[in-house]
Amino acid sequence: MFRTGTDIELAASILRSGDVVVIPTETVYGLSANAFNPEAVKKIFAIKKRPLFNPLIVHSDSLTKVEQYVAEFPLKAKKLSEKFWPGPLTIVLKKSNIISEIVTGGNSTVAVRIPNHPLTIALLKLLDFPLAAPSANPFGFISPTTPQHVEEQLGDKIKYILDGGKCMVGIESTIIGFFEDEPEILRFGGISIEDIEAIIGKVKIKNNDFLENPIAPGQLKSHYAPKHKLIFGDLEKMIKKGDYNPVKIGILSFNNLYSMIPQENQIRLSKNLDLNEAAGNLFDSLRKLDKLDIEVIFAEEFPNRELGRAINDRLTRASAERY
Repeated sequence: MFRTGTDIELAASILRSGDVVVIPTETVYGLSANAFNPEAVKKIFAIKKRPLFNPLIVHSDSLTKVEQYVAEFPLKAKKLSEKFWPGPLTIVLKKSNIISEIVTGGNSTVAVRIPNHPLTIALLKLLDFPLAAPSANPFGFISPTTPQHVEEQLGDKIKYILDGGKCMVGIESTIIGFFEDEPEILRFGGISIEDIEAIIGKVKIKNNDFLENPIAPGQLKSHYAPKHKLIFGDLEKMIKKGDYNPVKIGILSFNNLYSMIPQENQIRLSKNLDLNEAAGNLFDSLRKLDKLDIEVIFAEEFPNRELGRAINDRLTRASAERY
C-alpha cells in the first residue's frame, strides 16, 4: 500500500526488508535501496526502467562510512568532501570490494556523497548500510523535486515516500571524478565549478555529448526530458521563425516575457536573474509547462557560469533540437 509521511523508522524497516523507499535530498528526490543488497538494488532499475550499465550514487551520513566504500581517497577529494559535505557534490573514486558492480554499472569506480537533508541523514544514521539512489522518476524523464512529482510518476510502484518538502537546491549534484588523482567534472550540478576551483584549483571538464558507457549518473546524451518537444537556444529567433502557432508555444526563460506568446504559457525561472533560484525552479517549471495544451516548449540558453552551466546541461539533454 502506497504511503507518504515522515516516519524514518518505517522507512528503515522497509529498506531492511529489501524494498525501496523514496528519500528527500537537497537536490532531487531519490529512489533508494540497500546498496549492499544486489536484489534490492535491482528493484531500482526495474521500477525506473533504467539500463543496468548506468551507475548509481551511494549515499551515506558520514565521511568515516564513505571511506569504507572506496579504495582510496585522494587529498583533493578529501578537501572537497570537508568543504561541501553534506551537500550537492558527488565524488567518483575507485571502489572497495564491499560495493557491488550492480551499483556501479560494472565500473571499478563508485559515486559517493553525503546528502544535505535532515530526514535522510536521520534515516541513514538508523541503518547499517548505505543507500544507492538515483532520481525517483522513470528513466530519462524530468527529475522530481516534491513528493507530489514522485507520486504522479511512480506512486503505484513504491510503498513509501519520505516527505521532506520541496528540495532546496532543485537540481542534481555536481559530480567530480578523480583519475590518477586528477579531478574532472563529470556532471554540472548544485555546486559551481568556480566554488570547486576555489578549493582545489583548476579542474578538467569531461565531454559527455556522446557517452554510451557512463562512469557516473547523468552522462547520457538524452535525459531529463518532458513529454512535449523541447527546443533549446535563442528564444527570440525561435519565436520569430514562425514554425509554431504562438498559442501552442510554452516559454521557459530566465526573466523575459514575450508579448506574442500567451502569458499563461510562459514561466520565468528567476525574476531577479538569480541562477541559484532558476536552477531550483527548473524541473518544477518543466513539469508545469508539460501539462499545458501546447505543442512545443522553447527554452532559453542561460549564462554559462555558476549554476547556469548545470541548467544549460539539463536543457541540452532534454531538448529535441538546439537553435
